[in-house]
Amino acid sequence: MDELDSAIIRHLQLNARQSNRELARQIGVAPSTSLERVRSLEERGVITGYRAELNLAALNRHYQAFVAAQVRPLSRTVITSFQEAVAKLPEVVGVFVVAGGDDFLIHVAVQNNEALHAFLMDRLSQRREVVGFRTIVIFQHAPTPLLSALPEAYPVSAAAPSPGRGAGRARNTGRLAADA
Repeated sequence: MDELDSAIIRHLQLNARQSNRELARQIGVAPSTSLERVRSLEERGVITGYRAELNLAALNRHYQAFVAAQVRPLSRTVITSFQEAVAKLPEVVGVFVVAGGDDFLIHVAVQNNEALHAFLMDRLSQRREVVGFRTIVIFQHAPTPLLSALPEAYPVSAAAPSPGRGAGRARNTGRLAADA
């Protein structure tokens, strides 16, 4: 991706409904160039779609939470079937398969605390594969309005010592390197 692609992505994230002519004017290129670049971004899978942003409160979903769930037995079949089943529940906004102590992070949006409790007791805890869950209530959400490409990952140097190994391990003195 070059600077023009980045500019296109930035402008489309701010307003995906703008015309190609308006987009081209904003980024300073011919409409044909803009159209060609947008099509290329779509073909390369950088732009995967255009959707409407919804106000959850306007949909009577005033109360949001993340539910961290653990399932057993851990197998591809159990994980896939649980993910597919939970994603179809009307309270669920998104399902993430995660690593660590939990297997899933489920984003739910419901009417109120009672509806969240009902979801947990009547839907989630009734599933045979669920062995535990914990709930994190969301008080506020500040979405990131613009995403951009990050630089390539930094290569791991063969000369860099492994953290926590060997006698040459650096000691944390609580000072910044410039102060040392």
